[in-house]
Amino acid sequence: MSTIAFDQFALTRIADFARSLSRLHQTSRRQAVDDDAIDREFNAVCMSVWGYTTDDFSDDLFSVADHAWLDTLDEAHARIFAAEQGYDLVDDQGMLTDWWGYCWMILAEKRGLLTPENRAASRAAIEEKYLSAPNVIGVIVGR
Repeated sequence: MSTIAFDQFALTRIADFARSLSRLHQTSRRQAVDDDAIDREFNAVCMSVWGYTTDDFSDDLFSVADHAWLDTLDEAHARIFAAEQGYDLVDDQGMLTDWWGYCWMILAEKRGLLTPENRAASRAAIEEKYLSAPNVIGVIVGR
């Protein structure tokens, strides 16, 4: 049986969680949109789908081979990879704008990187980075 034939009804359709993000990207074509707003929406999608964001694990946890593979990833291979893992990266207009970021999340899930321990270590590293900046006396973290 072909590995390309997937049951589309068995796939998690990320587009169903990314409607607000898609609208934000459409708006950004007509007027300036704050990059932080896009990041917040992307993180909201990731939280809805996986319960984690790209801030919850370090890029260093991926192997050199994983980084090389991600760097050469194109839309066609991303769509196949995602489907093999049970995800759909397509909406009504075609490939989701943030497909590459979703592939990071899918690969992190596949590698077992989405753990409370990795989240804590990643958040501690982010806090340390901010605290080492000049004129920063504290970091407020919403938990």
